[in-house]
Amino acid sequence: MEQRYAVIDVETTGKGINGNRITEICIVLLEGKVILDKYTTLVNPDQHIPNYITGLTGIDNDLVHDAPAFDEIAARILEITEGAIFVAHNVSFDYNVVRNEFKAIGHNFVRKKLCTVRLSRKIFPGLYSYSLGNLCTSLNIHLKNRHRAEGDTDATVVLFQKILEEDPDLSIINSFLNIRSKQATLPPHLKAEQIEALPASPGIYLFKDQKEKIIYAGKAKNIKQRVISHFYDKKNKEYLLGQKTHTIDYEVTGNELIALLLEAEMIRKHYPEFNSAQKKPIVPFHIISYTNRRGILQLAIDQSYSADTSIEFYYSRADAVAALEQLCIAFDLCPRYCNLQQSTARCSHYKIKSCKGVCSQEEAVEAYNVRVQKAMESSLSKKMSYIIKEKGRTGDEQSFVLVKDGIYRGYGFIDETTQVAQSEDFEEIVRLQTHTYHTSKIITSYIRKRGDEVMIPL
Repeated sequence: MEQRYAVIDVETTGKGINGNRITEICIVLLEGKVILDKYTTLVNPDQHIPNYITGLTGIDNDLVHDAPAFDEIAARILEITEGAIFVAHNVSFDYNVVRNEFKAIGHNFVRKKLCTVRLSRKIFPGLYSYSLGNLCTSLNIHLKNRHRAEGDTDATVVLFQKILEEDPDLSIINSFLNIRSKQATLPPHLKAEQIEALPASPGIYLFKDQKEKIIYAGKAKNIKQRVISHFYDKKNKEYLLGQKTHTIDYEVTGNELIALLLEAEMIRKHYPEFNSAQKKPIVPFHIISYTNRRGILQLAIDQSYSADTSIEFYYSRADAVAALEQLCIAFDLCPRYCNLQQSTARCSHYKIKSCKGVCSQEEAVEAYNVRVQKAMESSLSKKMSYIIKEKGRTGDEQSFVLVKDGIYRGYGFIDETTQVAQSEDFEEIVRLQTHTYHTSKIITSYIRKRGDEVMIPL
């Protein structure tokens, strides 16, 4: 007896995988290329069908009101699929929706499965698109009642029959069914060869859509292992990510620190659709200086991306205020002229009592400005320039992260035989990056875990 195949399509309420309910199902049972049986029915999903789904499928709440619930048709589905391979166009979607429906009624539904998207990519290579509609156009398959279960199933049956004709000894189909094959778990548009080519090394990976737009950026200690883990995650977000991914790019970094920094840069630069963390830009608070109409050198807190006039910067107003208060106390500065109080009269700060009277003209402006200048120089002198050395991408290479005057400048790679010691040497070969709240946090966390000895002064 020839192998049996259950070609299936479902229409749903449209909620990814989890929480998605079937509104219509069609199953065509094949033995080899011969049709043995067909079953199609509407299904009452016991939940509201969104308007956009009705617009796509034509199935509305009234149409399914008197339809059977899934538990009423479950026995028929088990019967017609028994001993058959579950076949669908983008099989991970249909299979997981059906399996979750069975799970909800306490039954474990398990079938071998085949994806006609992935099979078509192998057997009919070079086509622009492998959506069901475009495949039907390319292969002259009649498709009617698009986005209804029976219409899509009938077209998929013809497509699968053509696949069987092109694979008479079933060598390709059997390779897809091999338990060690990743074909069944991979998203429909990704080639298994591309996954196999991924390195098991630290670095970043980029999921791209059909137009080569980056839709997700991630970092990993093991790029291949981390990428594959996305496809075993059944969360709606991970499923949708897989459906949109057509290619995966990567960059080996040799270590996790640069991978983290490069991931942050990619998220800042490309704002990928499926990244949620690090997407909100955090504007730093700067301690700045300016000269007022009396000629007094004032300090203040300003929130902006620009650091041109910045003495120091912080990522919370509270930290900036605390630092400014410390400067006032250490150098006997006036809280009024440090913008720590709004009074136009003599200062009267609750904490800072060391003002020598510049606000009441009891101290000369020149003398006061000397102390402000010293406070500014003291703060600026604390901005260290250093590098952090890490493993390179190969055994004879080292990597480095460059921080100059407290600002992350970028990263680079050097051959172990190359002698570099001065700041200028590293700046010539550094891959320039943008200093942000997130990169600052990554470097600070790294130093905190490893200790100050990882900072090599320049």
